[in-house]
Amino acid sequence: MAANTNFEKYKSDGSIPGNVLEWVDARFPATAMWKGHLSEYYAPKNFNFWYFFGSLALLVLVLQIVTGIFLVMHFKPDASLNAAGVPVAFASVEYIMRDVPWGWLIRYMHSTGASAFFIVVFLHMFRGMLYGSYRKPRELIWLFGVGIFLCLMGEAFFGYLLPWGQMSFWGAQVIVNLFSAIPLIGPDLSVWLRGDFVVGDATLNRFFSFHVIAMPLVLIGLVAAHILALHEVGSNNPDGVEIKKLKGENGHPLDGIPFHPYYTVKDIVGVVVFLMVFSCVVFFAPEGGGYFLEYNNFIPADPLKTPPHIAPVWYFTPFYSILRAMVWPILGLDAKFWGVVAMGASVVIFAFLPWLDRSPVKSIRYRGPIYKTFLTLFVIAFVILGYLGTQPPSYWGEKVSQVCSLIYFGFFLLMPWYSKVDKYTPEPERVTMN
Repeated sequence: MAANTNFEKYKSDGSIPGNVLEWVDARFPATAMWKGHLSEYYAPKNFNFWYFFGSLALLVLVLQIVTGIFLVMHFKPDASLNAAGVPVAFASVEYIMRDVPWGWLIRYMHSTGASAFFIVVFLHMFRGMLYGSYRKPRELIWLFGVGIFLCLMGEAFFGYLLPWGQMSFWGAQVIVNLFSAIPLIGPDLSVWLRGDFVVGDATLNRFFSFHVIAMPLVLIGLVAAHILALHEVGSNNPDGVEIKKLKGENGHPLDGIPFHPYYTVKDIVGVVVFLMVFSCVVFFAPEGGGYFLEYNNFIPADPLKTPPHIAPVWYFTPFYSILRAMVWPILGLDAKFWGVVAMGASVVIFAFLPWLDRSPVKSIRYRGPIYKTFLTLFVIAFVILGYLGTQPPSYWGEKVSQVCSLIYFGFFLLMPWYSKVDKYTPEPERVTMN
């Protein structure tokens, strides 16, 4: 509470900064926001390293916005050919890399940041599944989080086309054509997404608008809603105990501590470690072995030359494998349609977790062996699907991806049964520091 007391003294000490702050507070809730979201927001005492990834996701979002602004200053979304016979969009990326001062660093920070964003978000979602952070009363927080994930996938997809390299062009061609499998509206929807009958200049400008303006606005709004909803009901913890149930005489949770300064300082440690790893990748391996930046994307887009193997970026490959696993027509509709349905369902199904989980306890610490086994199999299947999505189609790859797809959906669809029959240990009354 010392930080808050000093803040109040600073405000009322009669100094010029204090008077300015008082003037602002009369017109904008600056102090109230500081108290509500930092100095007087009480978080559980037993946060562990899994809780770094929420703040890291916010850091990467800011990093992507800032580097994106500098890239937009020099990028030209134009698919026409310049005097050298190279697409203008591709040439502008080369200009950023070679001629703009520190342009190579900004571009690599942005491309590496895209992969870092998904790594951090995947781990953040996994933490929610470990400790039941989607359970009552946090269902809306989880739904906002799933919305952020969907928006992030859209943002990454639209941005992937912009360099106008071979893999960008043909990847967009394949993904947009998938929408044509939707009955009745599919062909028109594909034309609307492309802005033309083929991927071209109209598509590039359309995707640029979505990537730079539309999706970031939605993403920022969802992030703000996610944080506001979190601070309204309070954070979960590794024990799954609701700390608001036990309060002291001052009205503060007995098992809570102010987020600032305790967790703001702790988050700095996570930020420093993250930036060290991030810097190593940016300076020494920005292509990420061909996973962060595919080698085919260093070749200008050529509509007349199809790459031998077209695959999306690594963070889309688990869902792409699920799409390729559907090879049978059902109910008179072709396999392509069911592949699109399965791919969409594999993402949207996360939104139903709060109502699929029937366990009396939240945290994996107190769950039984059945849930732990299913969660382990789910993670293994997710990783295998991600790897297979980067590989060319093959007979055994198809069979393994089908098995992994069954495990993936089985984790969710069987959850109402196994979460109810699984053995569990009652949660403690108060948080533990183990």
